[in-house]
Amino acid sequence: MKKDQLPSRLLTRRRALIAGAGTAGAVATAGVLTTVTGDGPVASPPAAGPQDHIPPKSSAYRLQPITGFGPPRAVPRRTLVRREPLLRVSGRGRTMVLTFDDGPDPRYTPAILDTLAKYDVRAMFFVCGEMAVGNKNLLARMADEGHVVGNHTWSHPLLTRLTRRRIRSEMERTCDVIEDAYGERPEWFRAPYGAWNRAVFQIGAELGMESLAWTVDTLDWTTPGTRSITKRVERGAAPGVVLLSHDAGGDRSQSVRALRRYLPELLDSGYHVTVPRRHYA
Repeated sequence: MKKDQLPSRLLTRRRALIAGAGTAGAVATAGVLTTVTGDGPVASPPAAGPQDHIPPKSSAYRLQPITGFGPPRAVPRRTLVRREPLLRVSGRGRTMVLTFDDGPDPRYTPAILDTLAKYDVRAMFFVCGEMAVGNKNLLARMADEGHVVGNHTWSHPLLTRLTRRRIRSEMERTCDVIEDAYGERPEWFRAPYGAWNRAVFQIGAELGMESLAWTVDTLDWTTPGTRSITKRVERGAAPGVVLLSHDAGGDRSQSVRALRRYLPELLDSGYHVTVPRRHYA
């Protein structure tokens, strides 16, 4: 891809929706991205409303329709403040979720994306802002290929030792980078080291993010060997399992090779590897 093509690929769905409504000369709806599944994002269908007069500022008008013109506003989505993170996901049959933390890293993330694309599988990437800011092209690729990008803080600190102000900064800065590169603000959050407290849950919910931990840790961060990682996945595989791996934070060549081994085995065993669906209050 040429550099001058990158900005057009990074155009957010929200901006695309607004731009499309402006071209059609109709009032845009308050349709929102609702969920993410194995088949990619699902958006509410647009509905045009009457436009009997032109407001002074059309862009503001499209975002905030005047009463009586256009569809009613959507009810704001509310994220619950949890006391503990989600550890498993619900789904029909033998459903599993693959997650990768700490990236993106240009040395390993592309190879992981290539393997996922080979088997037409979607995964979750919990990215660190300081890694994402210099590798926005990889987040754009994740968006194009239907993967979910979550927030893993800016610098991977132990959040339970930080002030609320620092926690918010770590989360919010990363949200901004993800939105700029991926095209949407993240709907999922994972605390570094799995360290959660009340402030982390509250601030994450205020930023619209659901807290997701994991069921099975591949321990790939200890570089135990490709065979060991693969065996751990095989032993831990079960319906609803959230698998933790890494695509950055050290030498992740073992993680790359292990994925090439265990992913086709999971699929051959009848597992449906996908991404979770958000449920709002």
